[in-house]
Amino acid sequence: MHPNVYALGAIALWASLATLGVTLKHVPPFLLTGLALVIGSVPAWPLARQWKVPAKTLALGIYGLFGYHFLLFIALRIAPPVEANLVNYLWPLLIVVLAPLILPGMRLKATHVLAALAGFAGAAVAILGGGGTQGTWSWGYLPALASAFLWATYSLGTRRVAAFPTAAIGLFGLVSGLLSLACHVALEPSTTLSARDWLLLTVMGLGPLGAAFFLWDKALKGGDARQIGILSYITPLLSTTLLVLVTGRGFSASILLAAALIIGAAIVGTRK
Repeated sequence: MHPNVYALGAIALWASLATLGVTLKHVPPFLLTGLALVIGSVPAWPLARQWKVPAKTLALGIYGLFGYHFLLFIALRIAPPVEANLVNYLWPLLIVVLAPLILPGMRLKATHVLAALAGFAGAAVAILGGGGTQGTWSWGYLPALASAFLWATYSLGTRRVAAFPTAAIGLFGLVSGLLSLACHVALEPSTTLSARDWLLLTVMGLGPLGAAFFLWDKALKGGDARQIGILSYITPLLSTTLLVLVTGRGFSASILLAAALIIGAAIVGTRK
């Protein structure tokens, strides 16, 4: 199977994260992330023998899965969430730009840069088109930018460490989930979850915070990081579209413009 297909699978699962997050917004964020990451690691438990990875590789996994969500949630608490989410979506652009610096033998072409910029413009239109922006500076944008940098460098860094089985992503998720739960105990009030909450948490864990990471790893190990970075801009487009459908709002011109920019960027950026 082509690596871009694995990437699109991860993107499709991540598109549901915002809708699930809105539905579970009453659950403290670190509790939400911790439980979902632990649940997402469960399918890999039978393959625990493949979890034997060097400490450097495990540190990279925690750096990516835990560090990314930790900084993102700090940003969403401090900064206006719409703008913070947009800053966070610099990570596909960073993957494209940093790929030649981190991965040996890879060159950056003008088409990749232009496609990545068009993709970011499309993401901005999709996210900001929903309204509710404040247009003011917030220190929360710094952790949002840091979270984007972490996810981009984690994604590229998996190609720089010694080769490891994709099943080891389960170990990354389990350890990161336990760290998130520790943050919940230290920073958040306790809460009681309903049966519906547990059902949605299971869906989140097995999907966008579980299977998506395994698919993403398969994509990065076999594909062109520049192309995958550009394809990733489909995530905010699908995410916003799904939110529109779930909330019953009508499609605006901004969504159509965002679709044109992102799809055009994906076509141009993935051409050989």
